[in-house]
Amino acid sequence: MQYIVEGILFGLTLTILLGPIFIVLIQSSLENGSRAGLIAASGIWFSDIVIVVLSLKFVQNISPYVQSKGFVLWVGLIGGAVLIGVGIVTLFKKAVINFKGEPMGKSGIFSYWIKGFMVNTVNPFTFIFWLSTITTFVAKRQLNNLESWLFVGSIIFTIIVTDSIKVFLAKVIRKRITTEKLTLINKIAGSALIIFGFILLLRSVV
Repeated sequence: MQYIVEGILFGLTLTILLGPIFIVLIQSSLENGSRAGLIAASGIWFSDIVIVVLSLKFVQNISPYVQSKGFVLWVGLIGGAVLIGVGIVTLFKKAVINFKGEPMGKSGIFSYWIKGFMVNTVNPFTFIFWLSTITTFVAKRQLNNLESWLFVGSIIFTIIVTDSIKVFLAKVIRKRITTEKLTLINKIAGSALIIFGFILLLRSVV
């Protein structure tokens, strides 16, 4: 029970962070409804699960590379470049109101999923968070396999629940969204992603 409570608290801490992941969730939900938001969210969740599994199994081997300046530099450069690219596309994307639950098609579904997956995967914060958390709260405390999964599983479960709430809250306000407002949201979201990208670039080289 202790590890479940700790995991939930960690997950709730992540929900208050207004970073690129939050922007992708809300912007996708407003752009094409809750289905698009959940598809983008599923990409984020899948990315988290992959990183968690790798971290749990290989934390001792991965840690030295994560702590090296070269690793941080390249992850920061790649992550920053991807965020800037996504931001530029979002900034100049034509606003389209599509809140009627119309089919997006396979290409549309994949584009939202890959957006969530990539933004989460290339964000150095994701790796730093999971590796530091697993190293500090799992490896150092020598938790067994069940205890480890109770802890990280509770974090992931909390993230899934809170992300879903964000998506459906966006659905509530979408009736008040016009093309002009969506265009403004796209510009704000794109600008924010570009800023986050440049911050990652600067932090990776400074």
